[in-house]
Amino acid sequence: MVNVAHSVDASRSQGVVHLTQLPPHDQAALWRGEVLVVPQPNPQEPAAVMAHMYVPLDRPHIWPQVTSYRCWTQFFPNITHSEVLESVKTATHRYRRLYQVGCKGFMMMTAQVEIYLQVQETTCEHIQFRLERGTFSYFAADLHLQDMGKGTLLTYRVQAAPTIPVPSFLVEQGMKTDLPGNMRQMRQVLCQRQGGV
Repeated sequence: MVNVAHSVDASRSQGVVHLTQLPPHDQAALWRGEVLVVPQPNPQEPAAVMAHMYVPLDRPHIWPQVTSYRCWTQFFPNITHSEVLESVKTATHRYRRLYQVGCKGFMMMTAQVEIYLQVQETTCEHIQFRLERGTFSYFAADLHLQDMGKGTLLTYRVQAAPTIPVPSFLVEQGMKTDLPGNMRQMRQVLCQRQGGV
């Protein structure tokens, strides 16, 4: 894991970053397979963490895998159950409703969390996860895919606040600790399924 301390502009805070915006040493780290963790400090908002990762597969090969939401239990080991409850299609809205259960160790305790999410997709570019209800007072996540050489720059930003009173910096620290390992696991599963490296 590499902690990236460069400034975060408005587009980057929304999870969109272009490779040319990253310093050369960060670009080199991505090519080497490292996960870049970007600080998202804002004491007025719930804890947020963003990570960038290079995957040696193009977006059309990655997209069907990351939108197969049952597979998120393989991508992120803390997620123990993931299923699509329904697909909603109206004249003005199109989204899926997702139910996930997770298990998280925190302060020498293990807690089970569950969450209902609305998921909106922009094909081969962006998945937006937004809280309906669950064991969080706030939860939002965004997964962005963009071309990087012959592969894909995958960016995942998550922002969360549990319903129990836990200091924001502890939540952020937990996410910063877990996210790089989860991202590496996601890349490994994606590549194994495609016969990649």
